Amino acid sequence: MEILFWLSLFVVFYTFLGYGIVLYILVRIRRALKGRRLAPGLDQDFPSLTLIIAAYNEESIIEEKILNTLELSYPAGKLELIFVTDGSSDRTPELVSRYSQVKLLHTPARSGKILAVHRAMHEVTSEVVVYTDANTFLNKDALLLIARHYADPTVGAVSGEKRVMQDSLSDATAGEGFYWKYESALKKWDSELYSVVGAAGELFSVRRSLYKEVEPDTILDDFMISMRIAQQGYRIIYEPDAYASELSSENITEELKRKVRIAAGGIQSILRLQKLLNPFHYPMLSFQYISHRVLRWTITPFLMILAFILNILIVSQSAHWIYALILAGQLLFYGLALAGWILEKRKIKVKALFVPYYFCMMNYAVLAGIRRYFKGTQSAAWDKAKRKSVQI
Repeated sequence: MEILFWLSLFVVFYTFLGYGIVLYILVRIRRALKGRRLAPGLDQDFPSLTLIIAAYNEESIIEEKILNTLELSYPAGKLELIFVTDGSSDRTPELVSRYSQVKLLHTPARSGKILAVHRAMHEVTSEVVVYTDANTFLNKDALLLIARHYADPTVGAVSGEKRVMQDSLSDATAGEGFYWKYESALKKWDSELYSVVGAAGELFSVRRSLYKEVEPDTILDDFMISMRIAQQGYRIIYEPDAYASELSSENITEELKRKVRIAAGGIQSILRLQKLLNPFHYPMLSFQYISHRVLRWTITPFLMILAFILNILIVSQSAHWIYALILAGQLLFYGLALAGWILEKRKIKVKALFVPYYFCMMNYAVLAGIRRYFKGTQSAAWDKAKRKSVQI
């Protein structure tokens, strides 16, 4: 029982903190041996590029998105803008059609984001394709900063950074911002060591020649598209200076809905990317993939529960102080998370409780997502989480 406890505790620690420590050490070793990986400069002949924006019922924000898109820097004659309003039943298509600088692709039937992207890809002839969401805003040089990496022939995809905007740190979704800051650090190190493990749909790009259509029922299309490029032997680069800013979820319920969907998609992705679990075929990529994604999306939440139960059983049978101390730490952490949940329900905000509350919510979402996926109730169609509506 004690061996199982320590093994469970180790995997939990490794998943959320240990991998970051190991990754940082490996990056430092690589820098000592080979130097830093340097990004190509901006004084180059940039590839032709198409920016695809998928939108579903975004009339409240779509014009701001179009204006933001038209302000992006890129060489004249090398950029095409495509808006796909698949299934939108509000005024989104009408508003997009007012701008002659962009190409509108609209069908009244709602078939899901990935089929909309596939349809848009049939219109693309450029060397590079960039995907972004309608509810995010890109910094002016984002496309230049992304496209420069394609000067390296080993690069098959480039992911930008997601930045969570908050009108204040006054609710539980502040944990989302903290989480993405940590994730950003891990992605920087992943990219420098070898490759990022998947791209975020808020802002990512691929070489058009490497793009392969994924199954129509794919939940995490951005992740699957980028990882199948990695399977072909190409690297996925992380470019944090190219960023997509979006507001945090409207509340913790909306954030939970989003996380459950991601977790269901994570299980689906693992089942469809089984070759990446073999380190003999992909030594470095498999190590990064398992450490950064697979453990989080599979066994770690269960091991958290197991470690807690075993800790209680061991303390009830042993007087060794170390187990009592660990149990006290677990009780304190989960107690803070529970207090955060109770206070959030009562609209009382305590900043110190944001992180434990969000952490526990995130791991509960994995359990719920696994259950939803195997029940077959997770749709691949758009199911947007509501975002805050403060003025940007």
